[in-house]
Amino acid sequence: MSTTGELMDESSRRDVWRPGQDCQAVATARSLGQDVDKIHGDAWGVVGTLGDSVCYVGVADKVTAIHEALAQRIRDRDLPVRLLAPNYSGGISDGQRNGTPQMRYSLIGRETTNDGLSLHFEGSEMRGIVAVVACDKPPVGATAAILERDVPAVVVSDGSIRPGTDPETGETIDLVSCFQVAGDPDAAKRERWARNACPGHGSCGGIFTYNTMQSFIAVLGLEPLHMVSPASEDARRVEEFPEQIVDCLEIMTQRGITPRDLATPLAFRNAAVVAIALGGSTNVVLHAPEIARAAGVDFWSEVMTQQEFNRLSRTVPVLVNARPFGQYSMVDIDTAGGLQAVVAELLRHDLLDGSTLTCTGETLGEQIERLDPPAPDGQVVFSAAEPFKPTGGLRLLSGNLAPDGGAVIKLAGVETGVVDGRFEGRARVFDSEQELLRALIETPDEFADRDMVVIRYEGPRGAPGMPEMLDPTSRITALCRTKGISIALMTDARFSGGSVGLVIGHVGPEAALGGPIALVEDGDTITVDLNTDSLECAELADSAVWQARNAKWQEAAAANGGVHPLVRPVSTRLLRRMRALAASAIDGGGMAEAVR
Repeated sequence: MSTTGELMDESSRRDVWRPGQDCQAVATARSLGQDVDKIHGDAWGVVGTLGDSVCYVGVADKVTAIHEALAQRIRDRDLPVRLLAPNYSGGISDGQRNGTPQMRYSLIGRETTNDGLSLHFEGSEMRGIVAVVACDKPPVGATAAILERDVPAVVVSDGSIRPGTDPETGETIDLVSCFQVAGDPDAAKRERWARNACPGHGSCGGIFTYNTMQSFIAVLGLEPLHMVSPASEDARRVEEFPEQIVDCLEIMTQRGITPRDLATPLAFRNAAVVAIALGGSTNVVLHAPEIARAAGVDFWSEVMTQQEFNRLSRTVPVLVNARPFGQYSMVDIDTAGGLQAVVAELLRHDLLDGSTLTCTGETLGEQIERLDPPAPDGQVVFSAAEPFKPTGGLRLLSGNLAPDGGAVIKLAGVETGVVDGRFEGRARVFDSEQELLRALIETPDEFADRDMVVIRYEGPRGAPGMPEMLDPTSRITALCRTKGISIALMTDARFSGGSVGLVIGHVGPEAALGGPIALVEDGDTITVDLNTDSLECAELADSAVWQARNAKWQEAAAANGGVHPLVRPVSTRLLRRMRALAASAIDGGGMAEAVR
């Protein structure tokens, strides 16, 4: 459809035949069972995200169902629309690649999804788009591509996997549970959980990164709220939702609504508030600036400052008892009323602005009024007056270790170690994730109470690709629970939404660029103060110490051709591209530097 919202008159195009360009379009239309006389109409199409894991298994069925619904609508209403064959982009399996060198490609997959879909959207001049998305990073890449193209479009969650059950104990388990028992001495339990934690298909089911970002995208206005929480295997996703999605696309086209009309600064603010209220993944402060960039919005100036983000985190309560910090999964939230129940509760307490426009053609408030979700049940979804946790789940830290701010901690996941809002620990420095994993596997008894583990050279350019640290954080969590001790961790990399514990990510500037985290030494005193939202190294407060360590680092880099020798060399095209172009974490960590 055209961006003006008007269907192009079919008769005005019938005599504009271009045999060289049109002969293949005729053949394509015939092969897809479409009306050949509509090949000059505006192009609609469905895209999906595929990969090598259970996260993506259900995508193709939804793409097929939506494609058929689009084709039927075009026939029934005789719309002058050319329907393209479905197209797909690829991603990797975050769960299977955690703790491996391949995890560097996860965030890069967000960028290549954007590239691949942009090639399709722009090269085929698409005017109406539905994107079925799964796993963590492809949804963000797809949303960014849609916002850059800015024609009528709807994003659709493929849905979560249902949790598994330990057949011996009856305990509810999932992927994150399995990471947390990686070091369990009971080999039978480890095998039993590996075999039973993922009983079907769909993306990670807790309030990990997938559901954090699907909720964010829906509140931003690009996805109907009620389509986020049902399981991937829920029949509604192929029986009811396709027609509703086509309704959204047609409404947006008729009214001339484009994605950037929805993704306004106020809508971004609403989406961030919901992410905080869900106790969502730290990755939201990585992905939100990238989505905002694609919408032409500067998140940290036009939506909110870091200080305002922290004020919201201090006032917005956590309203769900959900994994990884609670008991339930997204499918349980669906049973308790869905994402819309959480949004409704926040609207009732004036924590959201209901005037923002959504892909249904309604405002956020009108969409909630129509959906009419139930009141909080007090077991899975809680009221703002009596929340599951009194304060929001995320906080941004600054200080001499993070001079630009942006170091992020998920307070909802902190279990022990913080006393009167502070943690003070001894630095134990590791120059790669693999180095830390070896220590945790081979010499776990060397870790002690009040250690502050530092993992560096794993940032957007250093790794490159900023891998998430679910494997080491899970092992540290298990070690702390077993020994009854508190170990913190900070890194210039990022975390899975499933990580818990006192963990701080996105510390920048990153080590590969000579940021302060590169100057920390074993035994340094690191202080996290949640009263002042600060992250400090006592030794680096001494200017003489800082200057001496920085000079040593710079000399080592200069002697190695300008790259510090601890920055591991890379040889593949994608890794080289990420190292050359990646933005800082606070700016989204993506390969957008080339287009700034």
